[in-house]
Amino acid sequence: MKTINIVYGPQRVSALIQGCMRMPALSRDDAAKVIRCAFDCGINFFDHATCYGHEGEAEKRFAEAFPLTGLKRDEVVLQSKCGICPERQEFDWTKENILSSVEDSLRRLHTDYLDTLLLHRPDLLFDPEEVAEAFDSLEQAGKVRFFGVSNLMPMQIELLKKYVKQPLVINQVQFSLEQSQLIDQPLYMNNKTTDFSVNRDGGALDYCRLHDMTVQAWSPLQIGMFGGTFIDHPDYPELNRVLQELAERENVSKAAVAIAWILRHPAKMQAIIGTMNPVHIREICAACDVSLSHHDWYALYLASGKFLP
Repeated sequence: MKTINIVYGPQRVSALIQGCMRMPALSRDDAAKVIRCAFDCGINFFDHATCYGHEGEAEKRFAEAFPLTGLKRDEVVLQSKCGICPERQEFDWTKENILSSVEDSLRRLHTDYLDTLLLHRPDLLFDPEEVAEAFDSLEQAGKVRFFGVSNLMPMQIELLKKYVKQPLVINQVQFSLEQSQLIDQPLYMNNKTTDFSVNRDGGALDYCRLHDMTVQAWSPLQIGMFGGTFIDHPDYPELNRVLQELAERENVSKAAVAIAWILRHPAKMQAIIGTMNPVHIREICAACDVSLSHHDWYALYLASGKFLP
């Protein structure tokens, strides 16, 4: 498994992250098999959020299953996110909610600390001074080791950094062959003939690279947010043709090639996989052994529906 060092954050973490959003659908035994399979494939990073499952059920199932894996707490990196409150239909970055969310996550995960805590999507009413107070309290109590954000644009991060003392080490955003807005706009800048020229994220990828923030790519195989996978989808024949050619050449699955495309980017991103199928986990982990050339990378990019201006 390929590993990276997150600047000012956890070291030697796996390039692939096991996302746990779908874990509530599993039994305790099946969840343990997923955790153990991921770890045995080299994944030591597990991603949660307070909104995954009703009342944090994903975190609960993970904690129920973890003792069955034979793993120790210090062998894995546990990340959770807070701020999305579906039961109230709002985003909430108040100090009170951040602190209570972390307490709830620690209780559900049966752990004394989170390795990383991310603020999950922007609260349109957030007070950066309140966030700073919450982070200070969590750090001083030893309950969170590192901090970051999810789905934030550069100016929002800058506003946070004016008050928050801790380095913001991660920005978790959507990125894939199908959802490649992070990299599209610079290619088509000043081009009024295509929507690809629209700057949708304020230059988030370049900002993260300039400021040593690791990008975590969520839904790396999804169409849109929840449109299913583009692998073998009839609406993406050219993409699947090129994926198949490279998969046969590398002796891996098409999904592994799609993930390898993300890992090939020099930003040294992590990719979050959400499958709960151990067979698929093993197949996708082969992405770390795939060597895509500069030409391969562009061939996939163009096959996904982009064009060179």
